[in-house]
Amino acid sequence: MVAAGDSRNDAEKLGITHGMVVQELGWDEDVDDDLRATVEQQCGGEMVDEGSDDVVDVVLLWWRDGDGDLVDALVDAISPLADDGSVWVLSPKTGQPGHVEPSEIAEAAPTAGLTQTLTMNLGDWAANRLVQPKARAKR
Repeated sequence: MVAAGDSRNDAEKLGITHGMVVQELGWDEDVDDDLRATVEQQCGGEMVDEGSDDVVDVVLLWWRDGDGDLVDALVDAISPLADDGSVWVLSPKTGQPGHVEPSEIAEAAPTAGLTQTLTMNLGDWAANRLVQPKARAKR
């Protein structure tokens, strides 16, 4: 677990390294701006948005209860994703407005063709790492 507010360590825990292309989806005024800033510092550039044509290494998907169909959002998130890339679903922690039940993410992942590999807390947000199963077979 990471102490709340330790954003630099949080970006490292997300596996963000210099030179990675990180796409951000689902931005709203409630996102963790400190985490966003340290992700950009860690990767060495600005995150791209949904309009980008870049192949991305990591997708940060800010997701809240009421945002729509998570399966559809995940399918959209993986289309620009590199074969060995990952999607991080960031949702408000229990007790926070917009909280998403962990079971919703766990059920949506395989329907979208993803496997959940890791869950951790990042301040007021829960982070769930999802990967494409074929990524495990590649070296």
